[in-house]
Amino acid sequence: MPGTFFRRQSPGRPPYKREGDQVVTGDVVGLVEVMKTFYEVKSDTAGRVITFLVEDEGPVQAGQALVTLDV
Repeated sequence: MPGTFFRRQSPGRPPYKREGDQVVTGDVVGLVEVMKTFYEVKSDTAGRVITFLVEDEGPVQAGQALVTLDV
């Protein structure tokens, strides 16, 4: 089901992660909204954020890659 990717919890708040930030397994890197319900997107591995593959507030599909990490 299609959804919308958000890099921050709400407008005016800093993004969860930026390019170059370190992440550990379980860190929240964004939110996906589907039918007015928000789901946290958590890193399944540790590493450094290289780039986000989806723009903030961009459309996403189930199973789509959202972030590239240097592990």
